[in-house]
Formats: sequence, structure tokens, C-alpha cells
Amino acid sequence: TRDSAVEWLFVWLGEAMLSLIISGWTISRKARRARMPLLSGPGRKFAMSFAPPIVVGAVLTAVLYDAGLFAVLPGLWLMLYGTGVITGGAFSVRIVPVMGVCFVLAGILALVLPDNWNDPVLALAFGGLHIAFGILIARRHGG
Repeated sequence: TRDSAVEWLFVWLGEAMLSLIISGWTISRKARRARMPLLSGPGRKFAMSFAPPIVVGAVLTAVLYDAGLFAVLPGLWLMLYGTGVITGGAFSVRIVPVMGVCFVLAGILALVLPDNWNDPVLALAFGGLHIAFGILIARRHGG
């Protein structure tokens, strides 16, 4: 129903804001440790590559939400987030774009599976992929 979709959207937006705060804090901490400006060459390139798919996702979320097409949102979010990670990860270690490809594949999965699989796919992708790749990146590349 539309009411449960509104609740779901607000929960997701809250989680997205929390993740932005945490990632911003950790990125700025790493930049300070490396004694590099936060928006130095690589940081700026990442932001400029990552931002367009995320902005497109936000606009399409509003349009699809207004059209009542709630079931396609998880697949869209995962694929566009993955696209942002692939493009932004081009300026990072090799494993980052691989993580982005995994998010795109999870988004495709969310679109082809029945709608009641959307929450588990989102949880496994955003939770599981971030944890798994985070551990790999921390161990191999120092965070």
C-alpha cells in the first residue's frame, strides 16, 4: 500500500543520511591521516564520478514513487549505486569497481525476483556487500 511505501521510503532516507554521515566522517579521518585535502585530485574525481548516478537515482525515486511503482525502486537504487561505485572506483583500488558490479547484479536480481524479495536483496547487498568488501579493502589496502 501507499502508506507502507511512505514509511519504507522515510526509513530508507534516514538510513541513507546515517550512511552519509558515517562515510563522510571516515573519509575525512582517512584524508587527515594521509595529510591530504579531502577534495584533492582523487577525492574530487571520485565525488564527480559517484554523484551523477546518485542524483539520477534521487530524481527517478521521486518520479517512480509518484507513479506508484514502488517495486522497481530497490533494483533501481542498487543498480545506480553500483554504477556510482564503478565510476567512482575507477580512481581507487581495483576491488572497488568489482564491488560496484556486484551491486549492479544485485539490482538486476531485485528486478527479476518477486517483489517480496526486495527487502532481503537490499539487506544482503547494502549490508553484506559493504561488510564483505570493507573487510577485504581494510585488510589489503589499509581502509
